Amino acid sequence: MQYQFAVVCEKDTEGRILALCPALQGCYAEGDTQEEARANIREAIGAHIESRIAHGEALSS
Repeated sequence: MQYQFAVVCEKDTEGRILALCPALQGCYAEGDTQEEARANIREAIGAHIESRIAHGEALSS
């Protein structure tokens, strides 16, 4: 099954990129570049979804 979630990227005070998924509380990642942050948030979202499914929790999309 495929899911689509909005992701917000912003630069922090040290110049790193923070990527977060507002629909999945606590799901965020960072990277030195926007591309790296996006790749990292994809992994974080996947892990978040796997964990919720494993624990029988509902997903919001």
